[in-house]
Amino acid sequence: MARIAGIDLPMSKRVEIGLTYIFGIGRKTSSKILEDAKVDRNIRVKNLSDDEVSRIRKIVQSLMVEGDLRRQVSMSIKRLVDLGCYRGLRHRRGLPCRGQRTKTNARTKKGPRKLAVKKK
Repeated sequence: MARIAGIDLPMSKRVEIGLTYIFGIGRKTSSKILEDAKVDRNIRVKNLSDDEVSRIRKIVQSLMVEGDLRRQVSMSIKRLVDLGCYRGLRHRRGLPCRGQRTKTNARTKKGPRKLAVKKK
C-alpha cells in the first residue's frame, strides 16, 4: 500500500493519477514529481516498489501539500475577512468574489434557490 503525505493512494490507478488524490498536487505537478523521481508514469500504484515509493515520498515532502496548504489557504481567506475588504465581504456572505455575475448563475456558491412566497 502506498501511503504518501498521509493519503492512501488508490491501488488500481496509474501513479500519475493517484498522486492527484493528494491536496495540492495536480496532473502537471504529479508528472514533474515522477520525472524527478525517475518513475514511469504509466505504472500502477500497486506495482510500485518500496524504493520508488520512498523516492516519491521524499519529493512530496519538499512541497507544501495537504494540511499545511489547507491551513495557508484558510488563513489567507480569514485575513481578507478580518480586513473587511470587498473580497473578504464576498467570502463572508458566501458569494463569488472574482467578478462573476450573480443575477442568473452562481448557484454552486449561493446554494439552492430560496422558495418564493406567492402573493394573494
